[in-house]
Amino acid sequence: MAGFNKLVTSYAEALSGLQDGMTVLAGGFGLCGIAENLIEEIKRKGVKDLTIVSNNCGVDGFGLGVLLEDKQVRKMISSYVGENALFEQQLLAGELEVELTPQGTLAEKMRAGGAGIPAFYTATGVGTPVAEGKETKYFHNREYLLEEAITGDFAIVKGWKADAYGNVIYRHTAQNFNPLAATAGKITVVEVEEIVPVGELDPAQIHTPGIYVDRVILGQFEKRIEQRTTTSN
Repeated sequence: MAGFNKLVTSYAEALSGLQDGMTVLAGGFGLCGIAENLIEEIKRKGVKDLTIVSNNCGVDGFGLGVLLEDKQVRKMISSYVGENALFEQQLLAGELEVELTPQGTLAEKMRAGGAGIPAFYTATGVGTPVAEGKETKYFHNREYLLEEAITGDFAIVKGWKADAYGNVIYRHTAQNFNPLAATAGKITVVEVEEIVPVGELDPAQIHTPGIYVDRVILGQFEKRIEQRTTTSN
């Protein structure tokens, strides 16, 4: 059964084959559940002209935000970009192409891509700039937009536990966009906090089956808090 073993031991091996101009799907929401070490490896590799598909673009100096520092990103397809000043600067300067997409639509674009569905209709965005240039159709007297699915050359995913066969469990809200991204990458790479023996994961608890995963690596994570709010006693 050695052919089922998805484990890799270095981040260079984990992202082997990533090249300029590729599309990368990234799980995470804010800084929760991001594949922070895989992002750092993309920065180290120095690949450029990337299209990044993610709910957001991290923050200045962490997460996907580090890829903006050397202008490695040509285009962002995302829902929210308000935490990153460098993102704003590059957008306003015309150095970064941005395709803003409603959050639920973005999630469904990845889900559809992973399911082999080329496009779908949604009412979200009708009558707004989101609808510009898109086909519309009426169903039951309501107007809907045709949205195309998204797939990527690579998907980078953060999990909690995995086994050598690539079966993955996410932890609480860190699940977010990760299982959607995992299904839609031609090559899906998952970094996890713990690797367990095959057979130890309860099949009913597995969120992403190993059939979707190509490489798994054990990582150490900072888990930075995006905005810390405290109160005095």
